[in-house]
Amino acid sequence: MASIKHIFHSRTTNDGDFFYAIKKILGFKPKDISIYNEAFTHRSLHETNKKGVPQNYERLEFLGDAMLGSVIAAHLFNKVPTGDEGYLTKMRSKIVSREHLNELGRDLNLIKFLKSSVSSEQFGGNIHGNIFEALVGAIYLDRGYKYCEKFIYKRVIKPYVDIERLEGKIISYKSLFIEWCQKNKQKFNFNVYEDTGKDEVKHFAVKLKLNNETIAKARATSKKKAEERAAKRAYYKFQEKIEKELN
Repeated sequence: MASIKHIFHSRTTNDGDFFYAIKKILGFKPKDISIYNEAFTHRSLHETNKKGVPQNYERLEFLGDAMLGSVIAAHLFNKVPTGDEGYLTKMRSKIVSREHLNELGRDLNLIKFLKSSVSSEQFGGNIHGNIFEALVGAIYLDRGYKYCEKFIYKRVIKPYVDIERLEGKIISYKSLFIEWCQKNKQKFNFNVYEDTGKDEVKHFAVKLKLNNETIAKARATSKKKAEERAAKRAYYKFQEKIEKELN
C-alpha cells in the first residue's frame, strides 16, 4: 500500500518524463534534475537530504525572487535610460507582482509537477507564483546566471513586458484608493470580519466605507485579498474622479 504522504502527489510522470517536460519548459537541457525535483517538492512531505536539511521549494523560491528582480532591473535600466530610480523600482514591482507571477505559473501549468501530501484544492492562488520563482532559482543553481537570464527573457520579458502598458498598470487598488481619500480628506474604513459560511477554507469579508457609507463589499481567503478586492470595486465606481484628481 502506498504511504499516506504520496496520496496527493500530482506528478504523474516518471523521472524520464519529468526531465523532458522540464526541458520543454526551459528551452534547454537541465544538468542536475534533482534540483528541479526540489523546486517541485512541497514542505508537507517533510523531505530532507542526507544532512537532514529540508528539501522543498521554499529556499529556491527565495533565490528565484532575487534572480527575477536582478534580470528585470537590468532590462529596465537598459530599456528606459531616462527612468529615474523611483520609476524603475515601480516598473519592476509591476512586472514581479504576486498577481503576475501567479499568472506565469498558471500559464506553464507548473502545479501539475508539484509533489505534495496536501490536495491541490487546498492551496491558495499564490502557489503558482511560488513554484515559478522556485523554478527560476533552480535554473540559476543548475545552469548559472546566463541561462537564468535566457529563461526570464523567454518566459517573462518577451511575452509580457510592454513598457507603455505597464506604465498604466495599477499595482494596488487599496493604496490608490487610500491616496485619493487622503488627498481629498475623505474618511474611509475597511471593516473586515471572518465570514467562512459553508466554505471549508476560512474566508474573510470586508465592507469598505467612505464617509460612513458602504461603497463596496468583497470576500476572499485572506484579509489582504478581501481589502484589495473591495478597493478595486470602489476604484471602478469612482474611476473618473480618482484618475482626474491623482493625475
